[in-house]
Amino acid sequence: MNISQILELFLNDVKPTQKLWALQDSATQDWVVLDSIQFEETEVMPLWSTQTLAQAHCIDEWKDYTATAITLADWFEYWVDDLLADNVVIGLNWAEETKDDVEVDLAELTQRLTEIEAL
Repeated sequence: MNISQILELFLNDVKPTQKLWALQDSATQDWVVLDSIQFEETEVMPLWSTQTLAQAHCIDEWKDYTATAITLADWFEYWVDDLLADNVVIGLNWAEETKDDVEVDLAELTQRLTEIEAL
């Protein structure tokens, strides 16, 4: 599957729920953000389109994390500016055991999310 197809599937899952899913540490409230493997000196924040996909990653080094919803409204209001300032890219629907994880530009993802946001 190419990046466009993965993005379309992601958006199709997000549209009815208006939620993104990320991993948050239960104790510290920190979010999973790690070094990008595709872009030098860049961090990536993985996001999933469903709670089930996100929760599947709460094992091993992320066992203390939980799948936590971020509404699209909160995404636009609280997240985008900070992530842009930090030059963070977004990992989309990472699978459990693959080296082909997709990373997309934050501005591109955010633009596409505005197209599916229910106002």
